Amino acid sequence: MRVFKFGGASVKDAAGIKNVYSVLQQVGYEDVLVIVSAMGKTTNALEEVIKNYFDKSLELNSSVQEVKKYHNQILMDLFEDENNEVFAAVNTQFADLEYFLAHNKSPNYNFVYDQIVSYGELISTTILSNFMTFMGIKTQWLDVRNFIKTDATYRDAEVDWELTQKNISKNIKRKILNITQGFLGSDENNFTTTLGREGSDYTAAIFAYCLNAESVTIWKDVPGVMNADPRYFENASLLNQISYREAIELAFYGASVIHPKTLQPLQKKEIPLYVKSFINPLLKGTAVSKGVDLEPYLPCFIVKRNQLLISLSSIDFSFIMEENISEIFGLFHQYKLKVNLIQNSAISFSVCVEDKFGNFNDCNAILSKKFKVDFTESVTLYTIRHFNEQAAQTVEDNKTVLLKQVSRETMQIVTKEN
Repeated sequence: MRVFKFGGASVKDAAGIKNVYSVLQQVGYEDVLVIVSAMGKTTNALEEVIKNYFDKSLELNSSVQEVKKYHNQILMDLFEDENNEVFAAVNTQFADLEYFLAHNKSPNYNFVYDQIVSYGELISTTILSNFMTFMGIKTQWLDVRNFIKTDATYRDAEVDWELTQKNISKNIKRKILNITQGFLGSDENNFTTTLGREGSDYTAAIFAYCLNAESVTIWKDVPGVMNADPRYFENASLLNQISYREAIELAFYGASVIHPKTLQPLQKKEIPLYVKSFINPLLKGTAVSKGVDLEPYLPCFIVKRNQLLISLSSIDFSFIMEENISEIFGLFHQYKLKVNLIQNSAISFSVCVEDKFGNFNDCNAILSKKFKVDFTESVTLYTIRHFNEQAAQTVEDNKTVLLKQVSRETMQIVTKEN
C-alpha cells in the first residue's frame, strides 16, 4: 500500500478538496490510505473554543458557530443537495462537540484540549470521504482512534506499538481508498489523545510501518524540500534526495523538513518518504530514503529568528566546571528555554536559546546570583549544513556576527542585523 498525507493547507476549502480528488485521479487511489489534517486554520479556531471554555467566556458559543459556519460553507460549495447524508454526519459531529462542552467535568486542560481539537480531523475526513463517494470513488472512512492506541499523556501521547500493529494488520481493507485522520489516537479508556508536534506526518509513518507500505507521500504546496527557505534566500534549490540520517540532522537544527519521530519508523523498514506538490502532483518532488546524503550536494540553510544569546561567566573568574553547567541546564529545562547552540571556554559559557514562553527574566534572576550574565535579545541563528566560504559570506553580509561555531559538516552563526 501507499500512504498519502494531506495537510490543512491542501483541504482548506472546496477547491482544495476537489484538488485532492484530482491528485488521486492522476497518481492512482487503489491500495491507498489517505491521512488528512483539519481544514485550513481549524485547529487554531478550536484552540480559541478551548480558551473560551476555560475562561467561561460569553464568546464560547459564537466561537463554535464560527467553526460550524466555515465547514458548512465548504459543504455548500461541494454538494448540490443539502439532503446529502454528509450534512447530517457533520451536524452529528458538531452536536457531539457541543455535548462535550456542556457536560465535561474534567478540569484537566490537556485532556479537554485533545477531546475538542480532534473534531477538526474527524470533520475534515468525513467531508473528504463523502466527496470521494459523491465523485464515484469507493472509500472506507476509518476512525483512527480504533487503530492507533496510546498511553494517556494528552497532547503528546506515546504509541502502544504492539496493540496498534495488531489493530492495523487486522482491520485495513486493501484494494480501496481508505481515509482517516492524522494527529489522533486513543487511550485504554477510549478517550481521544493527540500525538504532539507534526502529529499527522507521524500518523502516516505509523500506518506505513504497520502495513509494510511501499511508500509515504506528504503532499504540500511546494515542489519538495528546498535547501533554504525561499522567504530568506533568493536562490533556493530543490533537493531531489535526502538520506534518513541527513533529514534527521536537518530537523535537529530546526529545518521544517520532516520531524525525526516521523522518520524513525520509516528508517527501520527502509520505507521511502516523498515530499511532493499537490499543485503539480506528477513532478518527482524530494525523496527521503536510503541512499546518498544529499543530491544535489548543496549547502543547506536553516534560519531561527528571535533568539536570545546568553553569556555566563563566573563572578570570581574561577573555571566553569561540569557541576556549574549541570546547574545551568537544569534551570534552562525548568524555565523551558530551548538551547540551540552551546559554546564554552574556561571561564565563560555561551548559549543561543529560544524563549518561547517568556520565562528568561525569571531564570536570569536566579542565574545572576551566581554568574555574571550578559545577553542580547532578538538575534538570528543561522545553521549551514555542508557549508562553504561562499555560503558563510551569504549569511554574514551586512550583519554583525556575535558568535560562530564550526564542526566538520556544520557551521552555526549568531548574528544581529546592522
